[in-house]
Amino acid sequence: MNYQNQSRSAMPELAKAWAALQAYALLGPIRNDADFERVHALANDLSDEVGDDESHPLFSLFELAMELIEKWEDEHVVIPDTEPKEVLRFLLEENKLKQKDLSDIASPTLISDILAGRREISRVLAKSLSTRFNVNASAFL
Repeated sequence: MNYQNQSRSAMPELAKAWAALQAYALLGPIRNDADFERVHALANDLSDEVGDDESHPLFSLFELAMELIEKWEDEHVVIPDTEPKEVLRFLLEENKLKQKDLSDIASPTLISDILAGRREISRVLAKSLSTRFNVNASAFL
């Protein structure tokens, strides 16, 4: 159904479809930390399901959830102006993550070395971290 070609008579069907979606996803504006956690969990589940497949039927729902998260973080998360390792430590704490939770982009040993000041964050890792945490890569360089 293409809404542009429908009249206002489609509203009851749209309301039913929205209610059905809300029963699974509870998608809506993020107004508090609980809303943020709910949408973040949804985005994680959707990411696992759709990956990078833009043709997946749930990809646009994933994009919507990510936009809601980005808007919330832009308004509520302050990245301190400090050393890259401290930015990483801050983001890990804020997102309640452990070093092993980043194993998809770097080994826990490398993350440990970075946090201890024994290693620097490479440009490649900075890009991966910026994607993971939805921040500018320059925060890690």
